Amino acid sequence: MAKEITPRSEDYSQWYLDIVQKARLADNSPVRGCMVIKPHGYGIWEKMRDQLDFMFKETGHVNAYFPLFVPKSLFEAEEKNAEGFAKECAVVTHYRLKNDPNRPGKLMVDPEAKLEEELIVRPTSEAIIWNTYRDWIQSYRDLPILINQWANVVRWEMRTRPFLRTAEFLWQEGHTAHVSAEEAVKETLLILDVYAKFAEEWMAMPVIKGVKSANERFAGADDTYTIEALMQDGKALQAGTSHFLGQNFAKAFNVQFLNKENQQEYVWATSWGVSTRLIGGLIMTHSDDDGLIIPPKIAPTQVVIIPIPKPSDELTVVAEKIAAELKAKGIRVKIDNDDQNRPGFKFAEYEMIGIPVRLGLGQRDLAAGQVEVARRDTKEKANVPLDNLAEHIAGLLDEIQSNLFNRAKAYRDEHITKVDTWDELIDVVENKGGFAYAHWDGTTETEEDIKAQTKATIRCIPLGWPNEAGKCIRTGKPSERRVLFAKAY
Repeated sequence: MAKEITPRSEDYSQWYLDIVQKARLADNSPVRGCMVIKPHGYGIWEKMRDQLDFMFKETGHVNAYFPLFVPKSLFEAEEKNAEGFAKECAVVTHYRLKNDPNRPGKLMVDPEAKLEEELIVRPTSEAIIWNTYRDWIQSYRDLPILINQWANVVRWEMRTRPFLRTAEFLWQEGHTAHVSAEEAVKETLLILDVYAKFAEEWMAMPVIKGVKSANERFAGADDTYTIEALMQDGKALQAGTSHFLGQNFAKAFNVQFLNKENQQEYVWATSWGVSTRLIGGLIMTHSDDDGLIIPPKIAPTQVVIIPIPKPSDELTVVAEKIAAELKAKGIRVKIDNDDQNRPGFKFAEYEMIGIPVRLGLGQRDLAAGQVEVARRDTKEKANVPLDNLAEHIAGLLDEIQSNLFNRAKAYRDEHITKVDTWDELIDVVENKGGFAYAHWDGTTETEEDIKAQTKATIRCIPLGWPNEAGKCIRTGKPSERRVLFAKAY
């Protein structure tokens, strides 16, 4: 396998695209801005999906599925939401094609098959779901509704990049209904904690929990909570969001319930989601110039065993015994019995696609009662006795998981810079990168001015960080707290 990856230091954007392609994560599709997720990339998504699904169900949520198409009238019902997504909507106007009489063998839209009402291909599902909830909810006894769906959505992005921003992407979207604002806010923060735990404990990606400014919040929400990560080029990535929707959608779709006092009241709502964007975050948090690095917990294959110099009956027997011992400990393992490629090619291939641990097994190793163990994160190698090998590998996978998190956290922490002047903000944004922790006067006008001057946005107002009064770095006006500015994906 050719290992020609553009170095990060030369062209970070091309480095990212090279890894997507050469690590066999995704291909471009014939549709602009869409991608074909290849088996290795989809295997990573499956590990993410399965773990998140387990965590959602552990907190009382259930899965359902709602239609891909949303009648335009429903989409328009919540005005802020409709306006926020209008420029990204794909619209279905006809339901049939026919042969083109002027171009033999070609098809044309049948003008007689025009829909009575245009359909929006969902960019998000609040409209279709809240229209459904109106029929499901009559009494406080029907609440809460705690539903998640795994689906695809379409947002017609003008500038796309695989996983990070595509016209179609996979995600989960939770939509919950509650009897009170307090219960809905509690749900919003619960999911924020689930997302942060998943990002840090499974993806080994440190995140900052916070609330978005009014200018950055989800269209139709009263508050948007976020987890923000930092990539190796110093740009931030919004990795997941959880929205307190207030009663906006309930009022738009007239979803009311009879409370315990026999009075009609509008329902309180949340929505929340993460997407295949997380795979982009994984690439940019951990990978290097030799390819992809995958945290063991979400690696489709955690260990690969390579007979050296090529498979033989004796080596295969030992490899299968090792694999059985590893599988007994819940470790995902593959034996590479391909006899067409040399070990060096295989080493490079598995390094490129990010397998956390590689075992090299040759006749000399058998004679010595050992196996060569190579770890992807540090590229260190060691000869390990066959006795208790499975236990050693289990511990090594935990060590790699921790090392990747600690390495990413050290980088993130080094790139949170407290700034007190405009010049200091400019220096962080343009030179050092990362988060600039600065005072802001709380106005949208100042926020937009800073964005226009620097291309940096308020990533979040961090939760749990101490409030500290000061002066806005742009206007000098009083500020109640610092916020995190950064350039972002």
